[in-house]
Amino acid sequence: MAALDRRNWLKQSSLALAALGMGGRLMAHPQSQPADWLAPWDEDTVGKLIRIGQNENPYGVSPLARKAMAEAVAHSNRYPMEMATALREKIARLHGLSKDHVLLGAGSSELLGNTAAMCASKGANVVTADPTFKLWFTAAELYGLQIRKVPLNAGKVHQLDAMLAAMDAQTRLVYVVNPHNPTGTILPDADLLAFAERVSRSATLLIDEAYTEYADTKSLAPLVADNRQVVVAKTFSKIHGMAGARVGYVLAHPDTIKKLSPWQPWANAGPSAVSLAGAMAAMDDADFMRSTRQQNEEVRRYVMQQLNQLGLPVIPSYTSFVYYDASRFAGDLAATLQAANIQGVRTYEAGTGWRRTSIGTMDEMQAFVKVLKAALG
Repeated sequence: MAALDRRNWLKQSSLALAALGMGGRLMAHPQSQPADWLAPWDEDTVGKLIRIGQNENPYGVSPLARKAMAEAVAHSNRYPMEMATALREKIARLHGLSKDHVLLGAGSSELLGNTAAMCASKGANVVTADPTFKLWFTAAELYGLQIRKVPLNAGKVHQLDAMLAAMDAQTRLVYVVNPHNPTGTILPDADLLAFAERVSRSATLLIDEAYTEYADTKSLAPLVADNRQVVVAKTFSKIHGMAGARVGYVLAHPDTIKKLSPWQPWANAGPSAVSLAGAMAAMDDADFMRSTRQQNEEVRRYVMQQLNQLGLPVIPSYTSFVYYDASRFAGDLAATLQAANIQGVRTYEAGTGWRRTSIGTMDEMQAFVKVLKAALG
């Protein structure tokens, strides 16, 4: 083996081992374990539960995706490299890019952690909002990134100017979720675009677009054609209803993808053949996506109206969940809901009354509201 080839092989092997090690440590970390309010997996128990806590699509997997996934089982004895390439090409066409701009993962959370690892260096930091989606924090901290948290404003929206002010020469990564999780707010397109241009002069901007399909907000995907400092994360877990199938991806400049892919032990190999087939079919099921969004908007309006009438102020949401102030609720809201077989309240701001609940079907949310009304008198 030539000296140069050997050095490249050693580098790739080291990165792969590091990624494997990170995966093991993440699985052992408390943040990666199921939440206390999740019941043990049992068909009878799960069938009776109303699950409105994890922003899952209550309408299931699309009909086209279900059919494709069932058919793909017969071919699951083969490694699905060609299918992974086909999905990357399909995703790229959707965004006006090439497959070299796309990296697949077992859900977008994996890729958020990989991006943090890629940006880590001694003494470096990452700037993010608070509260925010933080599953990737573990990976960031394991690789030495200091996390700088910038509070949201009173309307639970990112303070972009404050985030820029929090950056310094050691900032390697800035993270934004838009539409935001857990608050459901969105940023004006022009403001976010200007922010991206400022941040990317000196650091990588990681923009999490898990909920874009629920809102009329523009993706930053076009930026990656020329900008090596922007990474856009997207997922099939939300509007496509494939949370359990574990398919996500990032869009980035091909040079950035080359730096990011070694953090996976095997690039693009996270999703299974069944999941890949489902994702490709889901992209074609426009009727399902349209129906999901319409039903989500209808039920969300109902829930927001009911929460306000109950004296539980709610933040205007553009997503598949609502963020509301349950301070008026004197008891244990989670326990009260759990007693009614409803898993659907999560806390992101300790010591406050702010809670997040996902939007289920109309029947499920009417049951949720009924419990609240009974408890509040």
